[in-house]
Amino acid sequence: METEPVVHNTFVMERTYPASPERVFQAFSIPERKQKWYAQGSHLAVEHYELDFRVGGREITKSRFGEGTPFPGAALINESTIQDIVPERRIIVASSMSLGDHHISASLSTFEILPDGKGTRLVLTEQTAFLEGADGAERREQGWRALLDRLGSELTGTGTPHAQAKA
Repeated sequence: METEPVVHNTFVMERTYPASPERVFQAFSIPERKQKWYAQGSHLAVEHYELDFRVGGREITKSRFGEGTPFPGAALINESTIQDIVPERRIIVASSMSLGDHHISASLSTFEILPDGKGTRLVLTEQTAFLEGADGAERREQGWRALLDRLGSELTGTGTPHAQAKA
């Protein structure tokens, strides 16, 4: 079997939220809060979610795509290991994503949580190796844009995005 070349991509996204660095950090570190903005969604049915938030800890999300998505009915599995935590300042996560039994990507995501006036500036840098059958760089960036908007909604408690985007 011939394999396709690995496609590498790096992107940086910034959001400014009207919440303290402590609240933004909690949205990543408290399992119930992270699951709301990160794992749950209108296009995915969560089958399993767990978060052991510590260096060396794991985060596992198993979901199934709904109708009207690029992969209807397919299982999406994201397994991550937390590489570094500086409370209220930085989180680094190494992740492996699979679509069904097919490994599609490996990535390193760095979240920098920076005080910004009365709020917080979040800087996400993601470096990804996309493998055969992967969702690709454009879809991954779209996915993160939507997730960071959902994080903003979670932080404001309004249900609508309130983050200022900067890509």
